[in-house]
Amino acid sequence: MAPKRGVKTPAASKKKVEKVVNPLFEKRPKQFGIGGALPPKKDLHRFVKWPKIIRIQRQRRILKQRLKVPPALHQFTKTLDKNLASNLFKMLLKYRPEDKAAKKERLLKKAQAEAEAKPIEVKKPVVVKYGINHVTYLIEQSKAQLVVIAHDVDPIELVVWLPALCRKMNIPYCIVKGKSRLGAIVHKKTATALCLTSVKNEDKMEFSRIVEAIKANFNDKFDEYRKQWGGGVMGSKSQAKTKAKEKLLAKEAAQRLT
Repeated sequence: MAPKRGVKTPAASKKKVEKVVNPLFEKRPKQFGIGGALPPKKDLHRFVKWPKIIRIQRQRRILKQRLKVPPALHQFTKTLDKNLASNLFKMLLKYRPEDKAAKKERLLKKAQAEAEAKPIEVKKPVVVKYGINHVTYLIEQSKAQLVVIAHDVDPIELVVWLPALCRKMNIPYCIVKGKSRLGAIVHKKTATALCLTSVKNEDKMEFSRIVEAIKANFNDKFDEYRKQWGGGVMGSKSQAKTKAKEKLLAKEAAQRLT
């Protein structure tokens, strides 16, 4: 029979070229069904239910970025640089107060000396002073030579007024990272502020250098910091939206000019 009009004849099927397979390397495709291969690891970070304290910390951090932060609070984000902070902490460690074991040993020696009726030489040690009330009293009496404040005190109202007081009394102050680092110096978990009232003769040169650098970074820049507001940084989505709006406005302005 003759072929019908308008109907195409099927083209000759092309022969498939067989690939040469190396018998040494067998192809074993992975099967991720039950009892098969282990599925690839996923990033489950978004699905983790974090403890409430961590969620609050993260929300607070983002809020501080979004909201406008007044200068009195914003100054606590400007901390001492790493090299100068390490030199300062080395100095403070030399003037650590005695711990419980040292105090017990000292009192035992004192009791033995009293029992043997020997003269007791009592020398007041040169140590770091701590405790917010004690530090405040020393600043008011102009006895403090250097004040160190922690940047992460909670609530911040405990120390928010301290930089202004130090500047008024013309006492060098600095803000360092970590209330736990300050606490470790005085054998406590945390400490809000420390101060030095005096140093030994061998440390006076190094101490004067540290104080000069701290004055340049904090006391001399107080007027500058009191005018700087913090925060006001929007999220990535809102930033992208504002950029898109600006581009559109610029395009419209260019069209009007042409």
